[in-house]
Amino acid sequence: MAEIDEKKPVDVGPESRPQKTSSPAAADEITPAVAPAVEARGSLDVDEKRIPDLEGQDGVRDIEAITQTWSKKMLIITYVWLLVVNFVLAFESSMSGSLIAYVTSDFQKHSLLTTAQVVASIVGGVSRIPIAKIIDIWGRPEGFALMTFFATLGVVLMAVSKNVETYAAALVFYRVGENGMNFILDVLVADTTKLRNRALALAVMSAPFLATTFAGPAAAEDFLAGAGWRWAYGTLAIIIPACAVPILWILLYARKEARKQFPAAVRDSGRAWSQTIVHYTIEFDVVGMILIVAGFSLVILPLTLATYQTDKWRSAAIVTMIVLGGCSLVAFCIWEKYFAKVTLVSFHLLWDRTVMGACIMSGVMFVASRCWSSYFQSHLQVVFGLSIKDAGWIGNIYNLGSCSWSFAVGYMIRVTNRYKWLALIASPLLVMSAGLMIKYRMPGTPLGLVAMCQVLETIGASTLVVTERIAIMAAAEHENVAMVLALLSMFTSVGDTIGLGVSGGIWTNSIPGLLQKYLPEGLKNQASKIFGSLVVQLSYPWGTPGRVAIQEAYGEGMQRMCIAACAVLSLTIPCAMAWRNLNVRDKQMKGRVV
Repeated sequence: MAEIDEKKPVDVGPESRPQKTSSPAAADEITPAVAPAVEARGSLDVDEKRIPDLEGQDGVRDIEAITQTWSKKMLIITYVWLLVVNFVLAFESSMSGSLIAYVTSDFQKHSLLTTAQVVASIVGGVSRIPIAKIIDIWGRPEGFALMTFFATLGVVLMAVSKNVETYAAALVFYRVGENGMNFILDVLVADTTKLRNRALALAVMSAPFLATTFAGPAAAEDFLAGAGWRWAYGTLAIIIPACAVPILWILLYARKEARKQFPAAVRDSGRAWSQTIVHYTIEFDVVGMILIVAGFSLVILPLTLATYQTDKWRSAAIVTMIVLGGCSLVAFCIWEKYFAKVTLVSFHLLWDRTVMGACIMSGVMFVASRCWSSYFQSHLQVVFGLSIKDAGWIGNIYNLGSCSWSFAVGYMIRVTNRYKWLALIASPLLVMSAGLMIKYRMPGTPLGLVAMCQVLETIGASTLVVTERIAIMAAAEHENVAMVLALLSMFTSVGDTIGLGVSGGIWTNSIPGLLQKYLPEGLKNQASKIFGSLVVQLSYPWGTPGRVAIQEAYGEGMQRMCIAACAVLSLTIPCAMAWRNLNVRDKQMKGRVV
């Protein structure tokens, strides 16, 4: 088990303190700024009137002051409530997945709701960069309170929405709030753990998914059979803030006590209101933030929306968005390089091979995941004849397996103090699992082989998810951890959206033609109806010519998506090879941490 580090920090004088450098560390080394002298650890007392080694912006200074002053009991209580909030957010995610079909049915406007889901997903992903700036500049409590407000506002609007437009706006608010809360919880774990224990701590935080995978759909079924889906969201509007308030109180109280002991943690700006506005405009790099958020949103949104346009990629709106998005990203690079007084992201991080390798790997994995999973549930029902429940079991192998396997990965990182070797094993395993899916998702394959592919994919993918997060945090100083995690999340969002576009494009451009190819002559005129409804597909009895033709079309379409996934996943191997093999034991955190 991870121990609680109760050693006091060292008061190191300026002359003996390591100097910062922007050059990347050599392989197997931690940058000098995070390698304090080992022989000095715990040998001196803390000067309780000041903290000479606090670094970074106010939010980072505050959390470092907190970890150097709070008690072991306060640390344990904080983690209990972090686990509770993680459970609530995981429960909502699982329950909403079961409710969305009924919400769609109520509003009868599928296209707008689909667009809203895509926009909400994109905004939720790219919003993590401004959220990272908020919690670094203003503080963790302020950011968490703001995200809790957005999440609560979102579910309240969902509960009272009378039309699809209101529900769509609510969905965007909620996704920003939910993603922001999850992100800040991850940052808090990073703030309060040693790097060698961090993978285990993050595994503990993901443990609620083991229960909510089943509890969410069951609760959704009960609400639909009783009070209705609106009360499901109404209940969440009460539970979410109720569970978030204790964490806010702990952080605010701990910060108050820390500032009493260490006045140096408080900076009195002395600025007037007009000066404050100018100051925060510069500190938040508002221009750079607008350019990067708009750029990524305008580039990746058309990748999904093009599928629903009559003219597809020839649509003027799609082309315009891509061009404007590309120009925004180019403008962002120029602004950050030549004009920004405070850059949104440190350029040495953008050029760091570990940081970029982890970000690209995350995006690639989500492209592949969407390719093989978007239509997997219906594939299991149509091709293998499984019930909704049994298809759900197979489909949830990753959710259940990854939560369990992440404990093993975290333990291996803690024991060996390295992470790269795990990624070098997992990336070829993941590529192999995708290659096996090409063969074993076809009609007539024993179901056990389908499940075997899912298990291999779970081991490979969950290992890479854990190691890429540890790698990117090992490469960054503490004051940059929130931003590199935000970058990782943004690449995840981009990959997820691209994957949706790729899988949707393959599906809509392949299945209608394949149905025409395989259906008997007497059923060819029903191809459009069959393509548009899972209920119609399942209405053809098992073993009839119509059902066999549908299965063949599904099998060939799924094969094409798995080929695309396998090809994309091959990039994970060079990404893992690019990482520096840093020793996680060398990276020390200040104060009382796990």
